[in-house]
Amino acid sequence: MIPWTHLNTAQIPNDGGELKLSQRGDEFSIKLSGKRGELMNSRVYNSEKALSQLGCAHIKPHLDAHILVGGLGMGYTLAAALKAVNADSQVTVAELVPEVVQWNTGPLGNCAGNPLQDSRTQVHIGDVKELLTSRQATFDAILLDVDNGPKGLTHTDNNWIYSEDGLKDIYDTLQPNGMLAIWSAGPDYLFTVRLKKIGFRVDTRNVQARPGKGSQHTIFLAKKL
Repeated sequence: MIPWTHLNTAQIPNDGGELKLSQRGDEFSIKLSGKRGELMNSRVYNSEKALSQLGCAHIKPHLDAHILVGGLGMGYTLAAALKAVNADSQVTVAELVPEVVQWNTGPLGNCAGNPLQDSRTQVHIGDVKELLTSRQATFDAILLDVDNGPKGLTHTDNNWIYSEDGLKDIYDTLQPNGMLAIWSAGPDYLFTVRLKKIGFRVDTRNVQARPGKGSQHTIFLAKKL
């Protein structure tokens, strides 16, 4: 058994905790100290890819789309979003922790095929909320994988995203017929009700962590009418 090697540590802003990056052979892991343990693993990413595939499925091949990805992680959601749009589109990825961006420009970037090197990628280092409060219809799809689901785990400020006020702002930043897709560790009936109250048409999909196996995650799909 190859032992894990600790590579780096990063602090989540506003006392959100500590992230630890480790490597074992060609496998990488990011853990949150003292709370949930492993947040992500380079061998378990099917639902992260599905977030982009489902969230961008409505985008026509000829459309020069603008996509927002909230949460870089290991780059799988970003990479799948880039595959879903054409060569003239733009994908903005917002990442709160600067070190996560640095990790993705190093060896971790190979996991998802180095999506940060794509010329269509724009990086915003900071809270994704900063891009969701403009009240201007900017994005054709907003793909959010910033936490564990409709209740913030790694960063309590994330609770705004799932609140009525946050969802109203997000609704306003979507283009007509734009899609909000949110990754969650599991279902949440009350969150579905909240999305509908804002005016979204809502669907949910259950996606396995690995193709054909592993735990099931939930993708909330909320379309602006």
